[in-house]
Amino acid sequence: MNESRDSGHRVVFLFDVDNTLLDNDRGAADLQRHLVSEVGSDGAQEYWQIFEQLRAGLGYTDYLGALQRYRVEHPRAPHLLTVSQFLITYPFAERLFPDVVKVIEHVQQWGPAVILSDGDVVFQPLKISHSGLAGAVSGHVLIYVHKEQELDDVERCYPAEHYVIVDDKLRILAAVKTFWGSRVTTVFVRQGHYATDPKILATYPPADISIGRIGDLLQCQLHELLKSTP
Repeated sequence: MNESRDSGHRVVFLFDVDNTLLDNDRGAADLQRHLVSEVGSDGAQEYWQIFEQLRAGLGYTDYLGALQRYRVEHPRAPHLLTVSQFLITYPFAERLFPDVVKVIEHVQQWGPAVILSDGDVVFQPLKISHSGLAGAVSGHVLIYVHKEQELDDVERCYPAEHYVIVDDKLRILAAVKTFWGSRVTTVFVRQGHYATDPKILATYPPADISIGRIGDLLQCQLHELLKSTP
């Protein structure tokens, strides 16, 4: 993945992936149906239990890791290879939210668009590549274990006077705001289960800008996206 080390930009746009640009909830529902068809309801439930255990330990989702762990518990389970095939050949490009590519093109008139994601070292890059997102941002992709803890490296790779970060998680946006302060505009996209969880909404401060869907950014002009709280 490309890194920019030039003298800096006026503004850099940072985009989350899951449930911000790509409908990850729908992908998880598709996986659930496939799991039930291949390993049964009990097997599917066990897979998701392993998945959540790994997420709690790692701090990010690891679909392939959960499948490997499931295989260790069930070395003779039939059809497991079809589940791995389902994951690595999944049509991620068909799960992009409407107008995603247009939104990326829209903001690129003012500065580079960068994918800023967290996740495992295999499946997350594959998802970003196969969905077409890597190509849409000309390979400007950063993937960390905990992206909100690596903002100094983000700034090293993409120096800018100001950042605009677009994410469906208020927790991430609040952490970024704490780090960059008035140098960042946080944009909350109310898509996906995290963005509609009442407990989460009550726990973290509101973002600088809140939109109902990623396509709403097409209506935003640069002066609006450079707004930030003190």
